[in-house]
Amino acid sequence: MIITKTPFRMSFFGGGTDIEDYFKENGGAVLSTTFDKYCYVNVRHLPRFFDWSNELSYSKTERTTSVDEIQHPAIREAMKMLNMREIRLTYEADLPARSGLGTSSSFAVGMLNAFYALKGKYADKKKLADEAIYLERVLCNEMGGWQDQIAASFGGFNRINFSADGYEVFPVIISPERKRKLNDNLMMFFTGFTRFSSDVQKANNVSGSEEKKERLKKMYELVDDAEGVLTDKNRDLDDFGRLLDTTWRLKKGTGGSISTGSIDELYEKGIAAGALGGKLLGAGGGGFLVFYVQPEKQQSVKETMKDLMYIPFKFEDGGTRVIHYSPEEYELKNS
Repeated sequence: MIITKTPFRMSFFGGGTDIEDYFKENGGAVLSTTFDKYCYVNVRHLPRFFDWSNELSYSKTERTTSVDEIQHPAIREAMKMLNMREIRLTYEADLPARSGLGTSSSFAVGMLNAFYALKGKYADKKKLADEAIYLERVLCNEMGGWQDQIAASFGGFNRINFSADGYEVFPVIISPERKRKLNDNLMMFFTGFTRFSSDVQKANNVSGSEEKKERLKKMYELVDDAEGVLTDKNRDLDDFGRLLDTTWRLKKGTGGSISTGSIDELYEKGIAAGALGGKLLGAGGGGFLVFYVQPEKQQSVKETMKDLMYIPFKFEDGGTRVIHYSPEEYELKNS
């Protein structure tokens, strides 16, 4: 039996510039972190006492006699890609799916990690990120960027650069005290709305106008500025919050499905209560709002957002990992 633990990610700057069609032509960069909310994938070979060959438990349960019958596209395609058969897989998570935290990509990374471990093979973080991108974007044909798979694999607070040659991951060099202060100044709330990131990306893909490209260019440039705020101890950390407000207002203009009237209203209420800035996490359309709030204003923001669930969190550095490894003596049936 194998159990993997894979973090969810929080993306601050540059989201949208990690989409392949965009960055291969224009370059891109993302500033993001993983934090201490995880998904867990438990995988073992299914004992042969049943009429079915695979048993998969996620938001529903599937029992199939062949891999081709599996309805969950990522599980089906990953099992085909790595030639996995006779599998029992269970998924659970600390936070809901379709909520803007890269949950589907964290699952893809954690599942691939578990499959390799079940085969007795080690897959490094780059391999897991690359294969999760291939799984979701090519085999499952889901629209979206590359940042989620990379963040889930590598973990930590990173700047990820994208170019025609692919991507590079650079840890953000920030003192522990400054990083802790940033963490303490961020507040996250669940809006209750969930959606498929790929659906939002599809809806927004039609607006490939010059105006959208100009906005993405400005969002790309903000990555440098935000990284500078973090790494230069002489700069005011509160500028990070002000830049979040700038990037969110830019991002809203990149597609009609990014925000809604309800989300706009919640966001403006948070700003009026004292937040310096914030953004909706993920592709848009719902999920989690994160605000940058100075300590003396946090109670006011909490009271203003009292109808939403408040989610405390801490940054994490581990990325995906195997937390339980019990190898099995197992011979597949002749297929």
